[in-house]
Formats: sequence, structure tokens, C-alpha cells
Amino acid sequence: MRKGVMWMTTILGLSVLLGSVAMPQDTPTKPESSEATVRPPAASDPAFKEHYPRYQLVPGDTIEATFEYSPEFNQTLTVQPDGFITLRDVGDMHVEGKTVPELTAMMRDSYSKVLADASIAVVVKDFEKPYFTASGQIGHPGRYVLHGETSVTEALAMAGGTTEKAKHSQVVLFRRVSNQWTEAKLINVKKMMQDRNLHEDLFVHSGDMLFVPQNRISKISRFIPNSGVTAYVNPAQY
Repeated sequence: MRKGVMWMTTILGLSVLLGSVAMPQDTPTKPESSEATVRPPAASDPAFKEHYPRYQLVPGDTIEATFEYSPEFNQTLTVQPDGFITLRDVGDMHVEGKTVPELTAMMRDSYSKVLADASIAVVVKDFEKPYFTASGQIGHPGRYVLHGETSVTEALAMAGGTTEKAKHSQVVLFRRVSNQWTEAKLINVKKMMQDRNLHEDLFVHSGDMLFVPQNRISKISRFIPNSGVTAYVNPAQY
């Protein structure tokens, strides 16, 4: 009888032990962050990637359209100040902001209603030269033509370098990412040059603006409306 009780006690103890091992343990969960990523609706992706976007047409550009099987439709067009061109036998078409492949597709679609085989080649013959703008505490503020790959430090040198009053630890690179939004990036040129670390020495893209302040910028949003850029580069502030 004593052996039976001992046997039952052993089984009961093992059951309790195994049950305690098998029971799931409460583990603390990491609280979810209450912070939300704020993005403007027209700028969903970072804009400072090193890539080479296709050229977008602007007013004043001259376009040559060649029709392979209908040379009588060959024409040279100029983008008007309102962004339109006038196509022979088709009419007005808004092309500002379009790339050459996009314009070619648009023209082929439009002329498919007029021609049996609308094989069209589009070439930009005369266009606005790529440029950047430099302002603030630099030697020669103004607009400069981009010749090949140009970094931020090279662009500043082209513009006469920074002045003695420059806060060149907070150079701002403004880049338009849509018709409504501009992305701003602070670049510590002073530290970059002292450390000889050119990791942040980004390439300047056409249309970029470099601004060198005199005073420290306490805060700047990553994305700002295009109209808000003047609040940072207003000459009255420096």
C-alpha cells in the first residue's frame, strides 16, 4: 500500500512539473510607438537618392517630331509659356513636365486617329540648360549652369565659397519633389571638410537650391510647400 501511494505521488509530481513547463510564460510586449511618420501626399519617397531622372519638358524647349512613314507631318515645335504645343492636324497638347518617352506615347496615341501607322520619333533639339541656385552667405549668389556631376562642395566653390559670417555647418539643400512640395536636407559642410568625410557630399541636381545661413536654423521640416522655401532664403533673414 505504501508503495502504491509513493507511486501515485511520484506521478502527480511529474504531472505538475510537466504542466508548469508546458504552461506558456507571459512575456512583456514592446509598446507600439505613438509617433507617426508624416509625409506630404505628393512626396511619398525620399528624394535625395543618387539617380538620374529623365529630363522633363519646360516652356521654351524646342522639340523635333519625325514621322517615319509620313514625312509630311514632320514638325518642329516650341513649348509655350503655358506648357502647350500645337500639333499639326491634332491641336493643342499640354506637355510641360513630360519626359520624351511620355510625349512620344501621347503623340502616337493622338496621331493614331489620323494616320494608319503613327511611327514617331521625338527629339529635344534645344532645352534649358541644367542649373542650380546658390544664395545666402556665399561669395557670389546666383544661378549657375551644371557641367556634368557636381557635388555640394563643388557647387559652393563655383558660387565663390562661403563668407566669414556663414553658418556652413547648416547648409540647406532644397530639392523640388513635386509641383507642391520641396524636400530640405541639412548638410554639415564644416564637419565634412574637417573630417575629410565626403559621405554627405551629395550630387546637385538641376533645379536644386543651396542656401548658406548666417544664423543657426533651429528647426526645418523635411518636406515643406514650395511657397514656403522663401521663408528660409528671404534676404531679410541674412
